[in-house]
Amino acid sequence: MSFVATFRAPVRRAVFSTSLRRAGTEVRANSFRKFSTEVPPPAPKSNIGLYAGLGAVAFSGVAYYLYTSSSDTAKEASTAVKSAAQTAKAATKFTPTKADYQKVYNRIAEIIDDAGDYDDGSYGPVLLRLAWHSSGTYDKNTGTGGSNYATMRFQPESLHGANAGLHVGRGLMEKVKQEFEWISYGDLWTLAGVCAVQEMAGPKIPWRPGRVDGFAKDATPDGRLPDAAQGAPHIRDIFYRMGFNDQEIVALSGAHALGRCHHDRSGFEGPWTFSPTTFTNDYFKLLFDEKWVWKNWNGPKQLEDKKTKSLMMLPTDYVLTQDKSFKKYAKAYADDNELFFKDFAAAFSKLLELGVPNQQFVASEHWIMGE
Repeated sequence: MSFVATFRAPVRRAVFSTSLRRAGTEVRANSFRKFSTEVPPPAPKSNIGLYAGLGAVAFSGVAYYLYTSSSDTAKEASTAVKSAAQTAKAATKFTPTKADYQKVYNRIAEIIDDAGDYDDGSYGPVLLRLAWHSSGTYDKNTGTGGSNYATMRFQPESLHGANAGLHVGRGLMEKVKQEFEWISYGDLWTLAGVCAVQEMAGPKIPWRPGRVDGFAKDATPDGRLPDAAQGAPHIRDIFYRMGFNDQEIVALSGAHALGRCHHDRSGFEGPWTFSPTTFTNDYFKLLFDEKWVWKNWNGPKQLEDKKTKSLMMLPTDYVLTQDKSFKKYAKAYADDNELFFKDFAAAFSKLLELGVPNQQFVASEHWIMGE
């Protein structure tokens, strides 16, 4: 039975009430958390493993201090410390398995629903945005950027306007990093994006680990992420540089089914849909079903729905209904949620692997986490 068909109507009626957030959390926990399987406890280890574990804890504590320092030098030292910890793990023949990554996934899933009053009661949207922005800096012409080095840890990339507010997501994932110090930041952040989509009722996203941590010298220049105030030519320049086509551009835009804009971050304000913590094709349906008018306010140009004035669309969203090529795909996704899920899963999986040499991946086949 379709999750979307069953729950869309009550979600729209409740909109952003506290009861909706509580009920949404229970629905996600009951319907999807069952895929987050528990892994049997490991067999007793020798004292070598104990000493290595204690050493890893020491490394982790030092690394956390260095990571939370504001200087890039400290963060590079943190990367070196973590590399040493990973080397120590390798010396004890520790090789993470899919079951180990599943433990990380499960921990992220717990954090997503432990958001309290943050936004609409979920950290999922900010973690999805972290995964997106840490991957979407890729330039196929130079082979730079992408998710491989997790360079948003460093200034000035962490301070780029497009990344405003993502310190929240990075801070949340730093807690997970302290529990699972063997995982790279690139793998952690992209896995968080996968978890966010799936735990908010979205499609299963093919994923595999293999990213490594880089240094400040690997950080990307500003301007590689989409500027929401621009039009179709800008969107194509940004996404074509990454290697995407028009169909993939529209599919990835569907991530705006989740979350909201914050005036103190991007300058824009408001959610795109009535259910910002549930992944559906409502973003596309609303683009065509609602009457959109320019918002009269003192902020940047954005649109609002004429009926309730509670929803927003960015110029880069609205262009999907105006550009002939984009419109074709946007209308198809508005009419077919299953098609949207299929195409989004493929495009998002591709996005998360941008900039990662194929030989780095630990598996030739993709994994489906959360099963």
